[in-house]
Amino acid sequence: MSGPDAGAKALHPETRLVHAGTLRSQFGETSEALFLTQGHVYDSAEQCEARFLNKDPGFQYARFSNPTVTMLEQRMAAFEGAEACRATATGMAAVTAAVMSLVRAGDHVVAAQALFGSCRYVVEDHLPRYGVESTLVNGPDIAAWRKAVRPNTKVFFLESPANPTLEVIDIAAVAALAKEVGAKLVVDNVFATPLFQRPLELGADCVVYSATKHIDGQGRCLGGLVLASEELIQSEIQTFLRQTGPAMSPFNAWVMLKALETLPLRVNRQAQSAAILAAWLAKQPKLPKVIFPGDPNHPQAEIIARQMSGPSTLIAFEVTGGKEAVYRLLNALKLIRISNNLGDAKSLIVHPATTTHQRFTPEVRASMGVTDGLVRFSVGLEHPDDLIADFERALAAV
Repeated sequence: MSGPDAGAKALHPETRLVHAGTLRSQFGETSEALFLTQGHVYDSAEQCEARFLNKDPGFQYARFSNPTVTMLEQRMAAFEGAEACRATATGMAAVTAAVMSLVRAGDHVVAAQALFGSCRYVVEDHLPRYGVESTLVNGPDIAAWRKAVRPNTKVFFLESPANPTLEVIDIAAVAALAKEVGAKLVVDNVFATPLFQRPLELGADCVVYSATKHIDGQGRCLGGLVLASEELIQSEIQTFLRQTGPAMSPFNAWVMLKALETLPLRVNRQAQSAAILAAWLAKQPKLPKVIFPGDPNHPQAEIIARQMSGPSTLIAFEVTGGKEAVYRLLNALKLIRISNNLGDAKSLIVHPATTTHQRFTPEVRASMGVTDGLVRFSVGLEHPDDLIADFERALAAV
């Protein structure tokens, strides 16, 4: 099989998203090939042994690797600027693999308290079952991270911007502290997307994505990605993935490969529309608080200016009147649909307190900034004027 040469690293990101990592068969196909195979055959028993000893390059079994999945991994690594990437079945599989592969019984994890509900479950509930303690801190407060460090702290974990509050953390500062204490920093970069934030360049050791979101971006397939140095992938993460088996489907990888070709076009357009919608929403008297990373009034605007090259496609806002008012708003929307997904071509909206964060007590939700009136809005590819018109009609019902 053949593909682009090593000079691809000098290409612009948009070009890498079209060409990087392509493997072509003897048929010379234009579009990436979809290899739906569970296993591979060998020319000899000696070659089979060499494959399993990693002395002979090639594929063995789809739980370990697959040509189509490998193309996605290589393309994402080239785009992110990472030495290596591994794909997983879901975003949460990526988070779980990245964190659990780096800890052992007796270790300690420090994480930001503002997290997606499932991410917080992994840190707060799942890891302690295996003897790994965790401490949750106020993410933007670097002193809180330092205070939480113990001699056995091995991993720092954060989302920035966070789901659903869009809280932003100084990644470089947390990364510097992690290196100082000998811990690895894992960053969930979903809300920023690889277009607008580069955690590895800011000092993070590992970056994870739910490829289900912007990378697919069209509501079709589940997937996750883990990106790090070759040494970290090979020494820790690859073995965990190979032995526990959260492998990405080759079909899903093929869908993601085609989606990457249009990622900059989609995300840039969504971010532009999000800026227009955020400015309009901020003027509405029934919405006392609007949070958007592109807003100069964002609580962490100075950090955003330093570490993000663009805003998110997400907006969070408070509705006066709490849950009842939020329900009236959501039920009155016609174009914007209620869904707990995000990063889609279609605009989606959700009430986190009763969905993604419903399992937490009111007190815990309050500590995370998830109030009964909070709404998370994912801006799609529709014309912003149509989205504004939909909100105008819906706000009249609040």
